[in-house]
Order: sequence, then C-alpha cells, then structure tokens
Amino acid sequence: MDLASLIGIISGIGLIVSAIILGGDVHHFMNVPGIMIVLGGTMAATLLTFQFRDVWTAFKSAYFVFSSPKQDSQELINTMIKLGTISRRKGLLSLMDVKTNSPFLKRVCTLIADAADEETLRSAMRTEIESMQMRHYIVQDVFRKMAMYAPSFGMLGTLIGLIQMLSLLASPDNLGPAMAIALLTTFYGTLLSTAIFLPIAGKLRSRTLAEVMNFEIIFQGAVSILQDNNPLSVYEKLSSFVPARQRKPMQKLRERS
Repeated sequence: MDLASLIGIISGIGLIVSAIILGGDVHHFMNVPGIMIVLGGTMAATLLTFQFRDVWTAFKSAYFVFSSPKQDSQELINTMIKLGTISRRKGLLSLMDVKTNSPFLKRVCTLIADAADEETLRSAMRTEIESMQMRHYIVQDVFRKMAMYAPSFGMLGTLIGLIQMLSLLASPDNLGPAMAIALLTTFYGTLLSTAIFLPIAGKLRSRTLAEVMNFEIIFQGAVSILQDNNPLSVYEKLSSFVPARQRKPMQKLRERS
C-alpha cells in the first residue's frame, strides 16, 4: 500500500477512535438504524445517479490506487531513452517486439513500428489521454457524490430521530438518550464524507494527474523518437517533467539501460 495512504488511514481513524474511547463509552456511538440510514441511503442514491458498472469500477479503482505503487516518472524516462536507443540501432520496426505492461506504451510502440507519421501519432495519443481523463473523472465523481450524499442522509436520520424524540416529551428522562441517538446519524454521515469518501476522491485525482504526466512522458518521448531519435535530445525534453532535484544525469540513465 502507498505509504501516505497507510499513514493517513491509521492516523485518521486511530485519532477519532481514541477520542471516542477517551471521551466515554464506545457503545454510545453505536446505532444500527442510523448506520443503515446513512450507508443504505448513500449507496441507493449513488446507484440512482450512476450505472452499476461505474460504481463497481470506482470501488475497484480505489482499491487499485491504494494498493499499488505509483509508477516512477524517472524510470519511464529511462524506458523511453532505451526505446530510442533500440530503434536507432535496429530500426523503428524493432519496437513492435517491445514487451511492456503498459497498454499505452505498447500502442505507442506499435504506431511507431507501423510507420505512423507525427500527426497521426499526436492525434491518437491525445485522444487516448483525453479518454483516460474522462473515465477517471467518472470514477472520482462517484466518491464526490457519495461525500455529498452521506451528510445529507445523516441529517435525514437526525430528523427522523428528532421526530421520534418529540414523541417522548411526556418522559423527560428519555429525552437525553433519544437526542444522542438522533445526532449519531449526522456524525456517521460527516465521518464517512470527511474521513473516507473525500480523501478517496482526492487520492484518485492525484493519481490521475500523475498518470497523465506519465502519458505525456511517453507521448513526448515517442514524438522525439520520430523527429530526431537522439537519446540526449529525448532526455532533455523528458527531464522537464521531473523536479530538478530528482533528475538523474544522462550518464547514469544510460548505464542503467
């Protein structure tokens, strides 16, 4: 799992649970009907807003983002320099045999090997990047909508609890516990929105931005290979995507390749 995600989950949930334990009885924060209203209502509204396939894809993407490491941009630059060296020595057709786990990189290599011109390559890759951003936007929007629905259903549960509490006005001793139960649904909704759904949406967005940058590295590297296929030129263009302090010298990259 991504280290930042792990620290965030442990520290966030740990601090909230610790505050509850230190402040009193944990059982006071447990209310099954309230959980049913918030979780059930949030999922129902989400399924009403999106197709089931999109919701399922969103949860799978969230698991993938939190469980898989982010691709290193410097390693990707190294890969593009290596591809440029291979194509320079063996010809562009040799890129057809490149083995990679990235469908985007494989498609780039196939287009170059098929003698696609620069304009065709630019058009195909731009369409691929924009399509990826649109797909990721839907995934992020699922969690943004859930973050919006959860507090709303929490408030709805509170209203239900208050109505039930008003029916107990004849028994003043029961008003305190009834009020606490009524407020719990708002607590559940706010907790889910702030501690789970919004952070997941933010994490997905940051991973999308990183993936777009990596796609741009592949795209610009492919264009450089078509233009002059000079490893130094490829390195100079692609190194701009990496912060200056993290850039590795060209010599070290060539040694590793």
